[in-house]
Amino acid sequence: MLVIGDVMLDRYFWGSVNRISPEAPVPVVSLENMTMAAGGAANVAANIAGLGSEVFLVGITGDDEEAKLFPQVLQKAGILNFNLFPLKNRKTTVKTRIVAHNQQIARIDQETITPLTIKQTEKIFELVELIFEKIDVLLISDYAKGFLTEELCLRLITLANEKGKAILVDPKGRDYSKYKKATILTPNQSETAEACGLIDDSQSSVEKAGELLIKKLSLRALLITQGEKGMTLLQKDKKTSYLKATARKVYDVTGAGDTVIATMAVALGSGLSFSDAGKIANFAAGLVVEKVGTAVVTKELIQTHNHID
Repeated sequence: MLVIGDVMLDRYFWGSVNRISPEAPVPVVSLENMTMAAGGAANVAANIAGLGSEVFLVGITGDDEEAKLFPQVLQKAGILNFNLFPLKNRKTTVKTRIVAHNQQIARIDQETITPLTIKQTEKIFELVELIFEKIDVLLISDYAKGFLTEELCLRLITLANEKGKAILVDPKGRDYSKYKKATILTPNQSETAEACGLIDDSQSSVEKAGELLIKKLSLRALLITQGEKGMTLLQKDKKTSYLKATARKVYDVTGAGDTVIATMAVALGSGLSFSDAGKIANFAAGLVVEKVGTAVVTKELIQTHNHID
């Protein structure tokens, strides 16, 4: 698997609250611990590694102190093959969450969303071409941070189609034209409606939007994630499938979308159908939302809690 996209660091400050600040009506958090986890596209790669597939990760960072934290975080997550390009005048994307008693108190974001230059895009594409000989599946994880420009996406998808690779995309934004001719997209319900200019995001409207996207973008399938409602799988010239949510309790939805597309990629790469891959992805997402913080699904976790029909 090749994961290319917006890598992030998820930093957590864990603590407890016993009083309100005398300076302002806000809780005072007594810090107990700090942890770091792979976020964004890096979390997708971590999930793929956890499922036992070999993964290559390509992304960009800033030329700063936070960028230096990535190697240790990625290696701990089982991601051994990674190329992160440090760019000057850019901040490494970091999401810092303050959590007390398993409840998120606040989140602080650090990021730069300036699009890549043509020269930077060319350098990254040259590296990707070398990696392509080693992979079966291309996964594009877009968080709209300026890395996955229209030019880069179109070139990646064209190359993947020429090489006969499956292409999965976790999309962002209103204009999905840069993902044309991908194999499958995994937007959530509101993103699907937004991509088609819909105000109404009811089930029927979203399904019509999904059918429109499949036709307009020449996709083979579309998996729409819908939180507590589960997922809807639409396939070209096939009947729509509905997957019920499997989570017993939802504690944190952070990274659930990453788990979905990572599991889909591994399942499809292993030869499963869209329908069977969707069932496993739905089940895996249900497991990670039951955990607080950025969680990674593993093959062992799925096998231990195997209730897939």
